[in-house]
Amino acid sequence: MTSGVHVESSSGKLGEGTKVRIRGSSSISADNQPLYVVDGIPLYTENTAILTNHPTNPMAQFNMADVETIQVLKDASAAAIYGSRAANGVIMITTKKGKAGKTNIDLNFSQGVSTRSNVVGFLNAAEYRELLDEAAQNGLDQGDPWGFGDLAAVQDWLNSVIPGYIEGTYDQDYDENWEEEAFRQGSVTNLDVSASGGNEKSSFYTGISYLDQEGILINNRFRRASARLNLEHAASNKLKIGVNTMFSRTRMDRMSGDNAFSTPLQLVAQVPVTPIIDPNTGELNRNTLYPSGLIDARDNFSKNVAYRAIGNTYFTWEIVRGLAWRTDVGFDLITQKEDGYQGRNTSDGAPDGQGLARNVNVLKFTTNNYLSYSKTIGSMHSIDAVAGMSFENVERNLQSVQASGFPTDAFQTIASAANNTFYNASETGFAYVSYFARANYKLMDRYLLGASVRHDGSSRFGINSRYGTFPAVSAGWIMSRESFLQNASRISFLKIRASHGLTGNSGIGNFAHMGTYVGANYAGTSGIRPWSLASPDLKWETTAQSDIGIDFGFFRNRINGEIDYYYKKTTDLLLARTLPASSGYTGVTQNIGSLENKGWEVVINTSNLTGQFQWNTSFNISGNKNKVLDIAGPDIIVGENRVREGQPIGVFVTRDFAGVNPDNGHAWYWMDDGTKTEDYNLAPNRVVGSPNPDFVGGMTNAFYYKGFDLNVLLSFVYGNSVYNGGGQYQSMQFSNWIDNQTKDMLNRWQKPGDVTDVPQAVFPFSDYSATTPNSRWLSDASYLRLKSVSLGYNLPAQVLQRMKLRSLKIYATATNLFTWTNYKGWDPEVNYLDGAGTSQTRDNIFQGQDFYTAPQARTITVGIKVGI
Repeated sequence: MTSGVHVESSSGKLGEGTKVRIRGSSSISADNQPLYVVDGIPLYTENTAILTNHPTNPMAQFNMADVETIQVLKDASAAAIYGSRAANGVIMITTKKGKAGKTNIDLNFSQGVSTRSNVVGFLNAAEYRELLDEAAQNGLDQGDPWGFGDLAAVQDWLNSVIPGYIEGTYDQDYDENWEEEAFRQGSVTNLDVSASGGNEKSSFYTGISYLDQEGILINNRFRRASARLNLEHAASNKLKIGVNTMFSRTRMDRMSGDNAFSTPLQLVAQVPVTPIIDPNTGELNRNTLYPSGLIDARDNFSKNVAYRAIGNTYFTWEIVRGLAWRTDVGFDLITQKEDGYQGRNTSDGAPDGQGLARNVNVLKFTTNNYLSYSKTIGSMHSIDAVAGMSFENVERNLQSVQASGFPTDAFQTIASAANNTFYNASETGFAYVSYFARANYKLMDRYLLGASVRHDGSSRFGINSRYGTFPAVSAGWIMSRESFLQNASRISFLKIRASHGLTGNSGIGNFAHMGTYVGANYAGTSGIRPWSLASPDLKWETTAQSDIGIDFGFFRNRINGEIDYYYKKTTDLLLARTLPASSGYTGVTQNIGSLENKGWEVVINTSNLTGQFQWNTSFNISGNKNKVLDIAGPDIIVGENRVREGQPIGVFVTRDFAGVNPDNGHAWYWMDDGTKTEDYNLAPNRVVGSPNPDFVGGMTNAFYYKGFDLNVLLSFVYGNSVYNGGGQYQSMQFSNWIDNQTKDMLNRWQKPGDVTDVPQAVFPFSDYSATTPNSRWLSDASYLRLKSVSLGYNLPAQVLQRMKLRSLKIYATATNLFTWTNYKGWDPEVNYLDGAGTSQTRDNIFQGQDFYTAPQARTITVGIKVGI
């Protein structure tokens, strides 16, 4: 784990997107994800998953066994050289290279099982009948709004809606656990084989891998096959050439419509009294409260197959000693095909099947060309400098078609359909050109100065302000090398550093600066209509960041670490504004407002025990405070989340639940004057929480003894809240409908004097409906998680010699073993990512939302690593 970096998985579904924030969120409408750079080439990370409604992990196609190092650039001085996309930080990945010497072959094989990490727990059949009968009687006592007359009439009606409600309806009574039906035991198989070596002129690294994961949710599977080849050759004493290439194929399977009732976890809404299997037919029961997600699992499919090729070729020419020229030419090619089918027996596919197909192709071309210079002058001065340019061009095209009228469910390709109900095709693209320079100076090996500047141009901005300039400066003082600390035996290393710089953000739509039109038709006649308003003066969103830090080491570096404080202010926010329909346009992007992030980071590494038994600890913790300073207008509202001046991005604003009135069981809400009211409409909206944590961190303990190694990683998040949108239906004591309820609804108010936080159960439909948005559904999502435990044994050298092996290790790893949290849902680690086709503004704001989100899987694997 890296301090200042907060990573959230959107759910426990395989291949899902992740939210990565480096030192907080710097934008409202533009991209907040960091820039990924692999072997010097920026990756294409914009979402290409369309049908799934959720973005995929940009690193899902990569085999991490091929990675040598990962470096996170956080401060402006380090990141400014990447100017235009570095406002959100940079993650630099360097893959493995060969070394001169004997060819080494490495094999790593592991296999394991996955299970869900938590159970929410829902009512059984007896509890369901008891609670619903009570709610119905309360409804009768409070005016009988539907005119049933008595409880028996309500029960008869309920039995017509959910057969089996009245005991004896079937030959046997049922008590089904629908939550169990959504999950299964998953599995994971992974194989990596690599070889590396070289001589004094040439080196190589090559690797192949295969990964097959079956998720803990039914119909969820991810497979990846990949290959890598890295070559470098010294053509002469002055010239080196090299190639880095990676090819992968991934396939992700899941159910259609992840955010619909067909998604597996919404099976929990089904009631326990209804049989899963129809006793009359022996087939999956179609007569359920909601369309059965199990039928969807059987008769639907959604498949995402992606091919990706990433590579670069480069040469380095040493012109004279200390002066070199390097040119990189790289590409990132993605070809993705998504297919989906909904069978005729499913809710969305009736009556004759629905099919979808979509193709996405992306080609990114990149070139970097630069001079580098390094010089040491005597024992006093050291200089290095870089100057050059880079160019990027991205082209993306998309074709999609939707069809209906399939002869049978055995024919699922679009060509078999009778009617093409929708067709769309589009092409888009963008380009960057950049000029950059950087210089570092070191005096007496202790005084450090650095400066950089980057001049970026983007096609995403108008001609009036297409270019932005992003400078940065830094300074450092290695105090431990001063004479007055030479005799300080306890101080091994001490450095003070500071930096300040500007970075830019252009993560918006490709044509946000232009007035755009879309095709339209009416009464059989085609035409065009306005779509977005032109913004020709649209310019770069700019983040100014200042950083001060201390690096330290004590007692021969047995204790070492770093402490940082930073302040980031983003101005000229790229803000997407919605326009009234009367304007004739949907919206416009403008430079409006500002926000800030300020925070601190602490890293401490200790060598606790040395010798035959070794124990090392690494601990990090970081805190960030995000605040919107100015948006020049009213709140931006996305559900319960808002952008409000003076508050962090995505703050929760809704009615503030104040408990339950012990006299009548009605919900209370806070008023601004500190009093309580039962009138939901009278209660004000208040700031009730934030999806942004106060601090995050982790601790790793590593133990080594006679060939054994044990690594234990704990991670923690504190101070954030999650809005359980699914809980509005899972825990509303029938005040909205008759979904099955969570076990805590048994603690509802029943009689005057009861003290509880669960209102009275009332059906049909109380006048204080529990599904109305309020802070009752907001939970503290702080957690401490035993993220991973790994135990391994390395065979001793004398045994390896007899086996003619370089190394052999047997290991077992467990991930997500335990989570300590007060969160009431399946998992506190949730993150809403809306996916392609919807607003990036929505993704940035609509955070901390849980709507039937799958928990992280608990996975246990065993494996073997062999080196030859």
